[in-house]
Amino acid sequence: MILSKFARYLIDKNYFAREMVENATRKMMEYGESSAGALARVLESDFAALHDTVYEALSKHYAFPQFDVVMEELTHQQIEACKELLGKVPDELKKKLFYRKIFPFSLQSKDRDALLVLASDPTDKIIQEIPEQTPYKRIEVYWAHLKTIEDLIAKIAPQRNEFLQLLEEAGQVLSDIDDGSSGMDLNEQALDEEINKSLLVNLFEGALIEAVHSDASDVHIIPAGRTTIDVLFRIDGKLQLWHRQESTPPEALSAVVKDRSIGVDRFERDTAQDGFAQRLIDEHLIRFRISIIPIVSSEFDRRFESIVIRVIDDRKVITDFRKLGFQAQAEQEFIKSISTSKGIIIVTGPTGSGKSTTLMAALHHVINPTINVLTCEDPVEYVIHGARQLKIGHKMSFDQAIRSILRHDPDVVMVGEIRDKITADIAVKLANTGHLTFSTLHTNDAPSAVSRLYKMGIETFLLAYSINIIIAQRLVRKLCVHCRRPLSKEHWPAALQIGLTQEELESGTIYEPVGCPKCHNGYKGRVNIAEALYFYPEVRNEIVKSINDIDEERIRAIAEKHGMLSMRRSGVERMREGLTDLTEVLYASAED
Repeated sequence: MILSKFARYLIDKNYFAREMVENATRKMMEYGESSAGALARVLESDFAALHDTVYEALSKHYAFPQFDVVMEELTHQQIEACKELLGKVPDELKKKLFYRKIFPFSLQSKDRDALLVLASDPTDKIIQEIPEQTPYKRIEVYWAHLKTIEDLIAKIAPQRNEFLQLLEEAGQVLSDIDDGSSGMDLNEQALDEEINKSLLVNLFEGALIEAVHSDASDVHIIPAGRTTIDVLFRIDGKLQLWHRQESTPPEALSAVVKDRSIGVDRFERDTAQDGFAQRLIDEHLIRFRISIIPIVSSEFDRRFESIVIRVIDDRKVITDFRKLGFQAQAEQEFIKSISTSKGIIIVTGPTGSGKSTTLMAALHHVINPTINVLTCEDPVEYVIHGARQLKIGHKMSFDQAIRSILRHDPDVVMVGEIRDKITADIAVKLANTGHLTFSTLHTNDAPSAVSRLYKMGIETFLLAYSINIIIAQRLVRKLCVHCRRPLSKEHWPAALQIGLTQEELESGTIYEPVGCPKCHNGYKGRVNIAEALYFYPEVRNEIVKSINDIDEERIRAIAEKHGMLSMRRSGVERMREGLTDLTEVLYASAED
């Protein structure tokens, strides 16, 4: 294929292998782009290339000089001069520059009329807005490491959440409302007065922004008493208290959430409600799915509600299957299973185990313009480019939707969940009529998924020859590489019991969490552990010859003979890689 000058430069200078650059070029062309900057973005976003590696190459290709800053050597005078300089940059432009990791740093000492601009991507077009919107008409652009710019922003111009800042500046403006002790809950007029005189809007909006910045998957708003509200974030799978709001009736914040959401009734407090909201945060449209349910508390005269807000950030969608981080054999068997024209791929696990993420990546792996991809989800969270997604609603039930799919000439189908015999029958019918079918199931491990489908009423020969693979997975928290330490000796006996060796423990390469400012109690991010039950001929034969029940242990034994890792063994391998710790593995594989 014909490669651009930048692509050839990357290969010639040994930044990346030819195959990777060629694949990235193809992907870039699929997106309808052809510039060097576009190739750099694709390498980073779709091929997991390190940001600094890509953009250092780009800056050298275009002969941009490099500028390094030693944070410890910055003087007070330099910092103050930089703050003064930034004061002449309009706030909106400053936000955009910082978001794109561009930092106006100093005036050149020769004639002090040229502005030195540090950029992690020196080709970013927004840099041209600096002379247009500031007094600095001459600029000199330098490439700098991403961390250098992030450290400068944090040290010299830390970004504040404007809603939380307003809340802090207001001080304690909230107070108890006299509800008259009448045995009735707060009336609407009292709620309106509370909302109007307080800054609860700022608390709600600030929580949404901070949830995105904190990489939280959910926000929980929970009444904690007559005049107390707890706001929690779910980060890396664990709930953490983010803010406690005192002297405020929980009904007031519930009313604010409803007022600023779509699809919910402010005056309805006795039934569950689902709504949504969307906000532009960091120049990106973030969607929020809102669930509200009435709850009982010790305050029997009040009608409290629990609110959970799911953060739906399209930037988190993994489109490259290999970025999921499956272990070698599981990844090979999964790719083999989805690189065919028919059969069922089932991903199983509890809520929050990453099933949807895995299915999204698998779908993106197979989508191309020559096939018709249909999905049936409830609810639809992420927009999948190249797929036609059916929306479930009161006019079209889940059953109606998947029946309609059969008449819509599909090649690939994703059924959000196999819920009952109807959906199971349709998934099997799709697979046996030459369609590749993706779905999820709620079981603890891979072999038990076969039993679940059998008990739903699917015949053994249909089960055996319609399923390609069953992936059972969990998510475990990753250890922070900055503060992890070798596993303490008192935990060695438990580690030995799950399969680690004395030599591994003595080598100091099996770790435990500590906790530092760069992580959450010793953890940052999550990684999957999984067992992949590929349907080898022996597995199919075992299922076909089952008469009264499925022998799960026999199926497991056959699969493990072919190299399948159990959930526990997969977790132990993650410990050997230094990614997670004993507590996480024991918790995630407790059902083994």
